[in-house]
Amino acid sequence: MNDSKYSSATEAELGFLKEIVRMLPAGVTVHDDRGDLLLVNDAAAALLGIDGSRPLHDLAQRQEACVQALRGGRSVVTEESLQSGAARQVLLTTHRPVRLAGRDLLISASSDITEQKNFEDQLFRSAYFDELTGLPSRRVIEHRANSILSRDNSGDRFALAFLDIDNFKHINDYYGHSVGDALLVELSKRLGRDLRDSDMLSRISGDEFLLLLSPIETQQEVAEFLQSTLQRLTAPFFIDHSEIFASTSVGVSLYPDHGRSFEVLRQNADIAMYRIKNSGKGTAAFFDASMEREALARTRIEQSLRLAILEKRFCCAFQSKVDIRTQAVKGIEALVRLRDDEGVIQAPGSFINLAVELGLIDELTHLVLAEIVKSIDLINDTFGADATISINVAAKQAGNPEFMRTFAQALDDTGFSQRFMIEVTEDAFVAKSHFQAEILPMFRKLGVGISIDDFGTGFSSLSALADITADEIKIDRSFITDIHKRPRSQGILRAIESLSEALGIAVIAEGIESYEELAYLQAATKIRYAQGYYFARPIFLEELKLATPASSESRGSMASRPAQQNRQGYSRASGYRR
Repeated sequence: MNDSKYSSATEAELGFLKEIVRMLPAGVTVHDDRGDLLLVNDAAAALLGIDGSRPLHDLAQRQEACVQALRGGRSVVTEESLQSGAARQVLLTTHRPVRLAGRDLLISASSDITEQKNFEDQLFRSAYFDELTGLPSRRVIEHRANSILSRDNSGDRFALAFLDIDNFKHINDYYGHSVGDALLVELSKRLGRDLRDSDMLSRISGDEFLLLLSPIETQQEVAEFLQSTLQRLTAPFFIDHSEIFASTSVGVSLYPDHGRSFEVLRQNADIAMYRIKNSGKGTAAFFDASMEREALARTRIEQSLRLAILEKRFCCAFQSKVDIRTQAVKGIEALVRLRDDEGVIQAPGSFINLAVELGLIDELTHLVLAEIVKSIDLINDTFGADATISINVAAKQAGNPEFMRTFAQALDDTGFSQRFMIEVTEDAFVAKSHFQAEILPMFRKLGVGISIDDFGTGFSSLSALADITADEIKIDRSFITDIHKRPRSQGILRAIESLSEALGIAVIAEGIESYEELAYLQAATKIRYAQGYYFARPIFLEELKLATPASSESRGSMASRPAQQNRQGYSRASGYRR
């Protein structure tokens, strides 16, 4: 065998192998036992920045890792993170120690998985962190709480606070969702200020947050911290050239006093938060046993409400809108009432807000319309065939195009849509929504009138009133009560009356209960129409069926009986309205 022949073949083969290694798509390097590079192929040079195509990475950490892998004497698969300024590159590398010609060498093969890792990080963040605020998600704070609970150490105490932004929907509607999102970001920053590393703030839904304070010593310590946090929130937020005020209601439960599991503690904090919502908002309250009883009662009401809708145990009462000069009935308002299991009429305050919250108000509104259609002959006989019929639409419904389209169709299907007037609160008009541009034209096309209910209690603005295309405004009874004694209310009333007259919008004074209030309106204003117990209490269908008016005279006596009814003691306290 010719040695020179085999020697030349070996050199050719080595050169061929070197070329193959150079062209491999994976980055291949060879390090010696000091971590020095002996061989780098083109792909590795590009990955490490050695070829000059990108900024050179700091390779000191990689060099040390290679020495450790070589000393370990075993193959290792690892992820390498190379940092160059703000840029991060991740490599998946296999290290394999070999001994060649008496030397210990490390052969490494690397591939770039930066894009894959970025995608994995994105998935991780979307699963465990809120995209808008960057706060941990519910599952993260639940895991942290369960970790504390699993220690089973009676000495470990913590507080779980449930925070809800007050009136956030109104802020969203009025300023727009982009401003609402920006508010959430800024508010989360204020909430997160002064937290310890062991504490955690989490956004668990649209405007709801959970706050874990751990460890704690006393309830007073938690109360003082939350008080300072809420005080911080009283300062306005300046967003998109708008000055926005946003308060937060907070309910707090303590471990182990108020529960020994995350879910029980969360529910109890939620219950405490709802107590605040119902009693003033903007403060904090700790859970107690009485709240649990209230929550159980609320659950029973909720179940009763669902059953009542299923069994159609709702009825309508009708209250007239009266011309204060002639006592003639201009129109009527349909007021929904609930009969409980014993047939007792329940005040709307006990179920309307809950129906809105549970998403049952749409079905309830359609039930009211069905009751009107079924009783239209009785309504005509009692109030007159020309009287308009007003139906209340909740603010949440007014901003829901899907519901409003179905409701408009239902009104059209009655065959007398021009008789109807929908009453909405003023924020449906002045909010940055599509109500006037998209929803209002549907009802105008059907001849349905538009009334602004409770004017003066929401986002009132006389300048905004100039842009509203309504048929009537109903001045809230808080302005009308004792109007003859209140000069300030009189001035506001004159301003509204003057602008409404210029715009051709009818004005209705709500809540007339005394002759003095009526006398002032007749003598000092041009207001023509009013509604209230001084004229007539709401009349139920059963009463309409019992009454058999044969003339307009008897019709008027049923719909409007001023002094007599007032003497009988009908009052605002018993005048339940939707």
